[in-house]
Amino acid sequence: MITPSNPNQRAQARWLDKLLPSLGILLVAGGFTLLAWFAWLWFTPGSAPYRYQLIETQPAGKYPALELEAWPDLNISQYTLQIPDIDQPVAQAYFGQHDQLGPVLLNWENQTSEPLLHLERKPAELSALADAINKYTAADAQILAWWDTSRQLALLTERPVLFRAPLHEPLIIPNEWQIHASAIRAYESEQARTPVTDLERDRFKRFTQALASPLASGLDQLRQLADNERETYLVVHVADLYKLGLLHPEQFGVAYKNYRMTGNIHGMISHLKTEMGTRGYSTYTLQSLSEELIRAFFLTDEASHQALLAQLLPFTDHPPPVELDNPQLIYQQGGYWVYKLSPAGASEAARTPSASGQ
Repeated sequence: MITPSNPNQRAQARWLDKLLPSLGILLVAGGFTLLAWFAWLWFTPGSAPYRYQLIETQPAGKYPALELEAWPDLNISQYTLQIPDIDQPVAQAYFGQHDQLGPVLLNWENQTSEPLLHLERKPAELSALADAINKYTAADAQILAWWDTSRQLALLTERPVLFRAPLHEPLIIPNEWQIHASAIRAYESEQARTPVTDLERDRFKRFTQALASPLASGLDQLRQLADNERETYLVVHVADLYKLGLLHPEQFGVAYKNYRMTGNIHGMISHLKTEMGTRGYSTYTLQSLSEELIRAFFLTDEASHQALLAQLLPFTDHPPPVELDNPQLIYQQGGYWVYKLSPAGASEAARTPSASGQ
């Protein structure tokens, strides 16, 4: 479970900050050669502690699990993530590429028990989202989304996005790898072959600050980022909760825990409520990772639910997002929620009577 970012709970959970990420990256199937790994990390602080190893490159149709048959010209490269002197890969990665953009990570299969670099999502949900955007939005419609989602949708829909570069914020790595943070960012950017500009970094900082702000002010901040001459859509995913909590822990407290699906839904709900009561969490939402696994995201305090991102996602004991008047929910698939943003000034105009109406 991720350590809560609520300041009131950080003291009692500080030991988890140090211990759990370490254990998670180590506890992979088959075990690790621990001494070799730590020796390699110690003597190579200027290098990323892993390497991508290409397995094969095939047309998208050769990977039916990704459900990318609608993109026959897209090539998919399958990689394993390898740590030196360790036989077992710690992750599987699938990158898509065409002439305009790429390679772009489209699917990530983590083989460890803790988050590593990216968060898992069902690939079928991404392909369904991209297909809907291609069918029902204007060709020049602008997409606002987290940088990883933005890159995926730029590749699959060719819609304008704010973030085309791999920003790697937050950098999701275990504590042992923090000494390699700069090297990891450089290595990941090298793999993506897309330069990161200061403008994109600034825009992304403003984007995440907007998601951590209250609903009305957060929407105003997003409109200032958007091109008001274009139709604009905001795409969020439940996994963005985790990332926002890492970037803005003082504003947004989030924790998570994975649960096995046993067929006893009432038993799982009982476990969720027990977790909330034991740790003082305020509410939760769920993400389906597979047929066997569900991830629960908890807000660690009631104030965090006032953040824009939390308002746009379904949480227990709170009004569902479908009841929002602004922004307007237009699509929902799995963990993805898509909203249409009104232009800057539209909400104020709707609240202010016109001269003729007074």
